[in-house]
Amino acid sequence: MTNTTGLRVGVVGCGYWGSKHIRVLHSLESVATIAVIDPNPDRALQLSRNYPALEAYKNLDEALPHLDAVIIATPPSTHKPLALKAIEAGVHVMVEKPLATTAADARDMIEAAKAKDVVLMVGHTFEYHSAVWQLREMVQKKELGDLYYLDTARLNLGLYQHDCNVLFDLAPHDVSILNYVLGATPVSVQCWSSHHANSRLEDVGYLRLHYKDPDVTANVHVSWLDPCKVRRVTMVGSQKMVIFNDLASEERIKVHDKGVTQPPQLGEDLTQPPMSYRYGDVVSPHLVMNEPLMVEDEHFVDCILTGLTPLTGGANGLAVVEVLEAAQLSAAEGREVLIDEVRAERAAKVVLDEVKLHQNGSAPVGELR
Repeated sequence: MTNTTGLRVGVVGCGYWGSKHIRVLHSLESVATIAVIDPNPDRALQLSRNYPALEAYKNLDEALPHLDAVIIATPPSTHKPLALKAIEAGVHVMVEKPLATTAADARDMIEAAKAKDVVLMVGHTFEYHSAVWQLREMVQKKELGDLYYLDTARLNLGLYQHDCNVLFDLAPHDVSILNYVLGATPVSVQCWSSHHANSRLEDVGYLRLHYKDPDVTANVHVSWLDPCKVRRVTMVGSQKMVIFNDLASEERIKVHDKGVTQPPQLGEDLTQPPMSYRYGDVVSPHLVMNEPLMVEDEHFVDCILTGLTPLTGGANGLAVVEVLEAAQLSAAEGREVLIDEVRAERAAKVVLDEVKLHQNGSAPVGELR
């Protein structure tokens, strides 16, 4: 289906993120045609002033016969139906975070893409960020010593979404970063969330993610209701500590050569400090700064053209959605939720659907698995 002169890529939803994708795609030599797919004609008109060769369509149905791939940058509740429609047409798909609003929907998308042999990728942009690559390398080389804990904060005053809460809007970034940096996925989640300015959607959330290998806990704070804009990741180890501040124009990563140690024997002298403190240099390693969105979109195109497996493929997106779904359950029931509970619920539903189909004579038990 691929055009011999280059890929034909459509961007569904041309608001904040969609317009950024269009700018990036316009700079890629392997992309021959870019299509704006948005029901609002003003968006296409505004974009065409900077990119005159854009094609414009009101909906995905009109555009699909003319496309090889689509990037879906629409509200999360629309991700699954739009992606399945494109996949059914044999079109490659990249979906902005989160991949879907439920783990079951994410699995359906993965299975559909596999059946049609098309690329399914999720826009976990920070996994293409050079600073996050540096954090992962530090963990792999054990430069921080034994990891004690990780902490992330993604705060601002807004922007409120209309179809998802702050957990599904902001936390995908941090869960994706943590999974990538640690090279693992959490085994359980605890979550507290609440809504204040909005009567329906939670605008503040705290998540605690428990990882088994490495054995470490990560805390995630997200908020649409904070006076300060914060984009920060902190990692604390036995030897060093590191802070990644994505809002810093320079020195985005700072490695603090400091820590604490406990004396071999505290003894009975309570006048002595219980810990020994070590203070060293603060170093900002050199980073070859990139534009993560550019790297991400180039990778999507490369996967289509060469058959590479996406670094942030469907399974990557599913892992994050499972955490978000477990967090929702944890907040609702006030308890720690195992990720396996989310997976078991899906497995039970599949078996129940099989039994119903078998009873109706539609399919033998086991066919849906």
